Amino acid sequence: MEAATGGDRSELRRISGEAAVLGGAAYAILMQVSHPGVGQGVADHSDFAQRPLDRLRATLTFVYTMAVGTPEEVDRVSRTVRAAHGRVRGPGYDARDPDLQIWVAATLYEGGLRLYETAMGPLPPERREAAYRQAAVYATALGCPADRWPPTRDDFERYWSDSVSALRPGEAARGIARDLFHPRNPLLVPPVRLQRFLAAGLLPAHVRDGLGLPWGPRSQRRFDRLTAVVRAVYPRLPLRVRTAPMALCMWDMRRRAARGGRLRRTAPPSARSRARSRRRRR
Repeated sequence: MEAATGGDRSELRRISGEAAVLGGAAYAILMQVSHPGVGQGVADHSDFAQRPLDRLRATLTFVYTMAVGTPEEVDRVSRTVRAAHGRVRGPGYDARDPDLQIWVAATLYEGGLRLYETAMGPLPPERREAAYRQAAVYATALGCPADRWPPTRDDFERYWSDSVSALRPGEAARGIARDLFHPRNPLLVPPVRLQRFLAAGLLPAHVRDGLGLPWGPRSQRRFDRLTAVVRAVYPRLPLRVRTAPMALCMWDMRRRAARGGRLRRTAPPSARSRARSRRRRR
């Protein structure tokens, strides 16, 4: 891939680097877990409900490194993620399945582009095409063969439309949504409420309903007003402010890598912690 060899990643960097894209974090997670294979794998193996900030840092490290990391950093992060996902297997799912890898990568690309255009306005067609080509690194970094990523953006649009239409969130996805939006740390309650509102407004109606997220005309009006304000105000912020989260995350990743000689990955949750999480979802 281009990113792995130091090729052009200018559009991926512009899109991923905007802080506004973080507004779609919960949306991307909920789209991912609404796929039954991904949802069950996360329910069985992830500890994000107990350590949401650690899980967010890991995801942002992946996304930002794919956009702006050196070839060595891209390779290191990719190997770390693939090693962690190699243990995520169970009845009906395997994180090494290219179909699941494509879906996760697709949500990262689509969610990032959607939030970028919400805040900054539509991209010209040529920039959209470049962003799509460059975003293929999300899939290959997860271990997906390069030829499995839809070859053109038109192919991707068909894949996305068909995949979204087929989504039917199950109990695993609903449990993850309940955990995600009920953090233990009271300091996280305000940002989580905002994420829940944004996710509900961005999700397709049938996915939102399947996850049990309430929505109505009043919510839609509030969402429309918020997006109008964001588009009017956000592009006028200094670039350094808008890209501060990416700069901070990359600084943190490089600091940790320098200390340990490699990126450290947290241990998978214990059986006891997974059992506690499942009990809370009931």
